[in-house]
Amino acid sequence: MRGPHGGEHAGCVTSYGAAGPAPSASPGPRRGAGADGPAGDGPAPEALTADALPVVLAESVLRAVEAAGGYAGGVYLRSGTPGLLRLAVLAGLPSSLFRPWWRMHENRPFPVAEAHRSGQPVHLGDVEEAMRLFPQLVASLPFPFASLYIPVVRGRERYGVLVVLRTPTPGMPVDAPDRGRMLAEARRLGLALDDLAAGGTRVEWPGEPVSVQLPVRTGPPVRIGYFDWNLDTGTVTADAGLRAILGEDAPSPWSVEALTARLVPEDTYALWALARQAAGSGGPAARRIRLKGPDGGLHLLEVTARPVAHGPAGNVLTGSLVDLGTGLLGSDATDRLPRAILAIDRLGRITYVNARTESLLGLPRDTLAGRALWEALPWFAHPYHEEQLRGALLSDEPIHFLAHPGHGAWLSVSLYPGQDGVTLVLVPEKNDPAGRPPGVGSVRRADKADEAAEADGLTSPEGRAAALYRPVALAIALSEAVTARQVSAVVTEELLPAFGGRQLAIYLLSERHLYLAWETGFPPGFLEPFDGVGLDAHVPGVETLTSGRPLFFESMDQLGAAYPGLPLDAHTGARAFLPLIASGRPVGSCILGFDAPRGFTAEERTVLTALAGLIAQALERAQRYDSESALARGLQDALLPHRLPVHEGVETVGRYLPGTQGMDVGGDWYDVIETDDGRLALVIGDVQGHGVAAAATMGQLRSAVRAFALGGHAPEDVVRGTNRLLIDLDPGQFASCCYVVLDPETGEAHAARAGHPQPLLRRTDGSTVGVDLAGGVVLGVDDSATYPVTRLRLGPGEVLALFTDGLVERPDTDIDEGIERLRRALAATGSAPLPETADRLIREARQSADRPDDIALLLAARWGTRAHRA
Repeated sequence: MRGPHGGEHAGCVTSYGAAGPAPSASPGPRRGAGADGPAGDGPAPEALTADALPVVLAESVLRAVEAAGGYAGGVYLRSGTPGLLRLAVLAGLPSSLFRPWWRMHENRPFPVAEAHRSGQPVHLGDVEEAMRLFPQLVASLPFPFASLYIPVVRGRERYGVLVVLRTPTPGMPVDAPDRGRMLAEARRLGLALDDLAAGGTRVEWPGEPVSVQLPVRTGPPVRIGYFDWNLDTGTVTADAGLRAILGEDAPSPWSVEALTARLVPEDTYALWALARQAAGSGGPAARRIRLKGPDGGLHLLEVTARPVAHGPAGNVLTGSLVDLGTGLLGSDATDRLPRAILAIDRLGRITYVNARTESLLGLPRDTLAGRALWEALPWFAHPYHEEQLRGALLSDEPIHFLAHPGHGAWLSVSLYPGQDGVTLVLVPEKNDPAGRPPGVGSVRRADKADEAAEADGLTSPEGRAAALYRPVALAIALSEAVTARQVSAVVTEELLPAFGGRQLAIYLLSERHLYLAWETGFPPGFLEPFDGVGLDAHVPGVETLTSGRPLFFESMDQLGAAYPGLPLDAHTGARAFLPLIASGRPVGSCILGFDAPRGFTAEERTVLTALAGLIAQALERAQRYDSESALARGLQDALLPHRLPVHEGVETVGRYLPGTQGMDVGGDWYDVIETDDGRLALVIGDVQGHGVAAAATMGQLRSAVRAFALGGHAPEDVVRGTNRLLIDLDPGQFASCCYVVLDPETGEAHAARAGHPQPLLRRTDGSTVGVDLAGGVVLGVDDSATYPVTRLRLGPGEVLALFTDGLVERPDTDIDEGIERLRRALAATGSAPLPETADRLIREARQSADRPDDIALLLAARWGTRAHRA
């Protein structure tokens, strides 16, 4: 199915990447990790372990929504990208309608990020409280709703955030019982995810969210069928009534796959979640859910679990399936109403249509059955209409607006939300908003700029609303942009399409001059004369900044008349010059260009001015980031060794690569220290995190290790002393480390390790093995930790490789696979010189544009004698 944004409808997701195996339309029984249900609920049957991660998440969301009295909920789960959360499951709302909120970085000013970052729950009882604490949330979702956000943690593991949306309670905080129930559910989910992780499931979500239908409250029965589902064996025994409803002639028993194959994925996940919940409840539990049948109609499923832990029947789920016909046949009473009425469930699927709707839309009921609203009525995919639908699904207040299906009369649309969905009333307008009867063309306009604006769709109510809607998307995208280049790219992708622009230029202020930072769409070299222009120049890009007022020119003729002698390009279109001012501080100016003349409505001028403020704030933040990044890089360059000691019997080579995400600098380091007794100390370490703080902590640890080593301390004392120092400093970080002291004459070595990857050893025959070093916990965690020492020998011609996990770790593979790749690569270097060997080992990482972590590598080769080295 196609969603309102043109992509695949998230309710039919068939793959969720590294979060686990790709779910089919009917997840079936499979042995594997995650067989145990949430702690406190008893073990779940083995037959319920299929696609365990999404099912566990769906179950938890259903429980949380019920516990908090909500109408929707979801789970944000950590992804393979550090600091990035992804929406994994969304219940009670169509996920495709909420695409801008699928990704959430932990540094963003939103309650989901705050709960994950701080580890503390966030409760927002109404829109006023949300506006006070999280204004960007209200700016992006300006509807009255309450929300609860509970971090999902287990020990030191931060898995994500559990979210519930519900009706607001103005002036009343979320009460203690609701907070307690949500907290208990988050703890239960944390235990379940911990069990999955222990069983080998990667508890991450890098893909699109799974939609889950919530149980419904009502539905008149037409036909009914019954079944028994043995949860231990996965077999289903169905009566004739159920077989007739599902169109299945084959007698039962069936496998559970035969039952779920007739369901769409969002219903399948809900059914599995209910089954897990019922099976783990320890007593009878009844649930009701609406399922989409093979004929497209909706059926009401009621399931009851009666676990018999030691009985001959095992765990049995009994159920009844109520056929609601197509779910769309209105009664005589509604068909006689002079209004077109249809209804959707909370996932946006059409559940009801009366006769007047068929007549108005020219579509029979059977073509609308079970379809998403924006698929059946494509004009509902318009951003303005999406916004109205989001408002109805998030609030309990009716919404009214005008819409134009693309032909015929305008429609007055009313949305009436309820617990289980939204009822829509469509009324044709006798005259359109301009007072013209249906079918009459536009009144001719003398102003060509207005005609161009109308052609862009910006003079219609929908077009103006779309332009007003765009700040939401731009604000969300700007909050994720880090560098000035990323900010400029976001403006290009979001701002230009919204207003039909073709050219964009961004100038940044530095020492009272404007310098071109970004351009697109202008003729090559056209903007060069304006690069570096001073603030005393009489050009619109300067005067919009110095005056603080945006300048709009509906044609190049207007621009040329206002600024005689100003070089103009070949385009005849309009221009908008926007001042970029953040909190009263000038940042630069932005130029928008259009291919044709056009007018700027009052709404558009207001929106563009507001957007310029957002852009300025993002650019100012990016400039601070660039300054801090330069400081961090300089700090790191100063702290890493510029050359390593030269020793007669041992050659050492080090390499460092920064990550390509975040600050681009981290806490990885290496060092080679020549002690007073003629031995060499080989050190490699990795401080958690990135940026100035990580680099500063790295410098402190490197200095501490060097001081302990030069003081003649034994390896275990060096690592233990460094651990205590890091705890005393308390920078809120921890680090791993590997410390090896080597005697160049004998090749004897003593090594201590603190949570760091094991080194590799390449022998003279080319074989390469991992060195098994005893180890202790990472530095900075336990002040009483001990670090045992392992003795080893480095023979003549052998190479020892120390490395950080950035060289071997990839988001989509196990770290052991990365170590094995490095081992094979080291073995394949043969007799190559040590610097060439180091370059070959990091070649693939150096060429990659996506390095989540920084990389350090230290190689040590013992040659023994000059003859052997030659």
